[in-house]
Amino acid sequence: MLGKSLKIVCILMLLAGLAAAQTVPAETKLSVRTVSEISSATANVGDRFDATLTKDLVVDGKTIAKAGAPVKGKVTYVKSSGRLHEPGELTLRLTSVQVNGKMQSISTTAYHAKGKSHTKSNATKIGGGTAAGALIGGLAGGGKGALIGGAVGAGAGTGVAAATGKEEAVVPSETVLSFTTTPGK
Repeated sequence: MLGKSLKIVCILMLLAGLAAAQTVPAETKLSVRTVSEISSATANVGDRFDATLTKDLVVDGKTIAKAGAPVKGKVTYVKSSGRLHEPGELTLRLTSVQVNGKMQSISTTAYHAKGKSHTKSNATKIGGGTAAGALIGGLAGGGKGALIGGAVGAGAGTGVAAATGKEEAVVPSETVLSFTTTPGK
């Protein structure tokens, strides 16, 4: 009876050892390719996204997941772009990776994306409107017309900047991102 119990304990310990060998330890680098686009214009905190490993996942010299294995992640921060300032922002983290056919929970560092700055684009639109208005006003009514035309052009340029000025953070589909696993969940 004691021999049978000892065999069962040994088998359970072996299975536990194999299960532990399948985990993804902290500080493991993961490179993934996104499946679809993620944008600060449409994403919400908590939204899930899919990706695939771009390289084999190797732990202690053993491949535990092949390139192409499914990976899941979630949006942990999102801020939509303002019209004239503050570009959109996104923060993504991985939550699980398929190891030997089973999804394994992981915790990772964050990937942060930020839209382009509004400053240069807005200055061009507003400045261009001002210059065009001043030129037209100057031709039509001299110095006073240039002043009025400049003010009208600046207003028009500001309107154009406001109408077209959203600079969302976008992670296109098929984008390769890098993460590092962290301890715990």
